[in-house]
Amino acid sequence: MNLNSDLGEAAGPEAEILPLIDSANVCCGVHAGSVTASLETVRRCHQLGIEVGAHPGYDDRANFGRVEVPLRPEEIEQLVRFQVGALAAVASLGYIKVHGALYHRCQADPAAADALARVARDFGVGLLGQPGFEILVAARRAGVPGHREGYADRAYLPDGRLRPRTEKGAVLSPEEAAEQALRLLRSGDYDTVCVHGDSPGSAQVVHTVREGLRQAGVRTGPLKR
Repeated sequence: MNLNSDLGEAAGPEAEILPLIDSANVCCGVHAGSVTASLETVRRCHQLGIEVGAHPGYDDRANFGRVEVPLRPEEIEQLVRFQVGALAAVASLGYIKVHGALYHRCQADPAAADALARVARDFGVGLLGQPGFEILVAARRAGVPGHREGYADRAYLPDGRLRPRTEKGAVLSPEEAAEQALRLLRSGDYDTVCVHGDSPGSAQVVHTVREGLRQAGVRTGPLKR
C-alpha cells in the first residue's frame, strides 16, 4: 500500500511530514507555493527516496485552487500540461494528482478527466482518483495506470465524495484518521491513502496514521514500481 501527502504548497510542516510518507504530491507553483518551494520539496524527496507526483491546480492563488474556474477541457489540458511539464523538468514523476476544485471537476466531468488523462499518457505516468468517479474511468480509456485513492483525514459524504471543508466534522482528528486509513486499506478498494499537508495539525495526523499502519503490520511503498 501507499501513503501520500500534498506538499510544496508552503502551507504546512513539510519537514516533519516528508519522512513519514511514501509519495509526495508536489505543488507545481501555480495554485500555491512557489518555484523555490517546489524545487526544495523535490530535493528533499530525492534525499529521502520518496516518490514524486505532480500536483497541478487551477491558477487561482487567492482561493488556494479550491474554487471552480470555468475552463473548457482543452484549457484544462493546457493548464495541467504546463504545470506537469515544469515539474517533470526537475524530477522523475510517478503520477499526476490534480488539486482541489480541479480534482473535483475532473472527478465529475468526463471531458475534463479525458483532458487530464491525455497529459498523463503523454508523460508516461499514472493518475490518482477516487474509485467510482471519472478520473479512473478516463485513465482506463487512455491506457494509463489508475491508482485508487482514499483520504485518511477527511470525512466522506454518502455518495463517496469528500465532505466540504466548510461543514462541521469535515477534517478528522489524528485518531479518527488512523482508523479510517486502516479501514480503507483493508477494504481492498484502495491503492493509496492521502493525508493533506496543509490541514491543522497535519504532522501529528500523518505521524498517527503511519504509526497505526506500522502497528497493524501494513507495509507501504511507492506507487510506481
